[in-house]
Amino acid sequence: MSLANTTFLDACRGTRPAHTPIWVMRQAGRYLPEYREVRSKVSFEELCRRPDLCAEVTRQPIDRFGLDAAILFSDILTVFDAMGAEVEFTPAPVVAQPVRTAADVARLRFGKADDHLGYVYDAVSACKKELADRVPLIGFCGAPFTTASYLVEGGGSKEFFHTKSMAFTEPALFGRLLESITTVLVDYLAGQVRAGVDALQIFESWGSALAPEDYRAHVLPHLARLVAEAKGHGVPVIVFVRGNASLLEQAKTLGADVMGIDWSIELSRAIEVVGTDQVVQGNLDPMALFATPQELERRARAIVEAGRRARAHVFNLGHGISRFTDPDAVARLVAAVHAA
Repeated sequence: MSLANTTFLDACRGTRPAHTPIWVMRQAGRYLPEYREVRSKVSFEELCRRPDLCAEVTRQPIDRFGLDAAILFSDILTVFDAMGAEVEFTPAPVVAQPVRTAADVARLRFGKADDHLGYVYDAVSACKKELADRVPLIGFCGAPFTTASYLVEGGGSKEFFHTKSMAFTEPALFGRLLESITTVLVDYLAGQVRAGVDALQIFESWGSALAPEDYRAHVLPHLARLVAEAKGHGVPVIVFVRGNASLLEQAKTLGADVMGIDWSIELSRAIEVVGTDQVVQGNLDPMALFATPQELERRARAIVEAGRRARAHVFNLGHGISRFTDPDAVARLVAAVHAA
């Protein structure tokens, strides 16, 4: 059976559909009452490991808003199951044993994703069945550096003290860590495609923690490898680097099918940097969903208009949706984008 709505995939492949497609990062999440009802019955860890529940919450925003793509409900840190690293969500992620020395790196197992992440692949299959070919399904992973930062810091961070210290004082060790993580991520994305995802997004959530020179030296080669391997599966690959204003020049060299743009740079300026032959995704500030209806619609129309300068455009937020967002604002946004 073919997909009923191909606008997202059409745009990812560089053709312009009848309307600008839209999906929203973190669209299945705490701002939705139906999600909170499911979440009240299970822990976050159990939710991620229950394919039936993953499928249910993945479908919820599609049912409610008529979005043009679904994204697999999971977390970028589930991949730690293939590395022998324990993480607890409290609700922020906390790594029981941070990885900061050569001995710490040596104790990680870096196993095959297929041996440890079958529940994610089962969730992909369940999501595809639940979506019933209405819209495509996006799979994802964290980028090598973002994944490594959680391992090294032991959770989220503002200064990335331990991560930068390893990169600057033990670059060979840091490089081996990112190389091993990249190998697992390559395997992980391949498994998601085999399970049925229609596109892939790589989240570089913390790329802007590094200065451009350091990102180019320590990170870019590993991300380039991951993108190249992912593109070999024949599905569109989106790269979203948070902090585009500082790293967009480097990110455009990766050869991703779609370049995700965050809200730190105007979309028109981002298109100047990446080139008008690049497909772009983004980039409404998530906080704009708290603006008046008139202002929200004005901003949506302006971004759609700016996106017309690119080869094609997928509308999205410039980062994940806030859990305090009124679902009615999302419905208003989707309608405004589709009508623009």
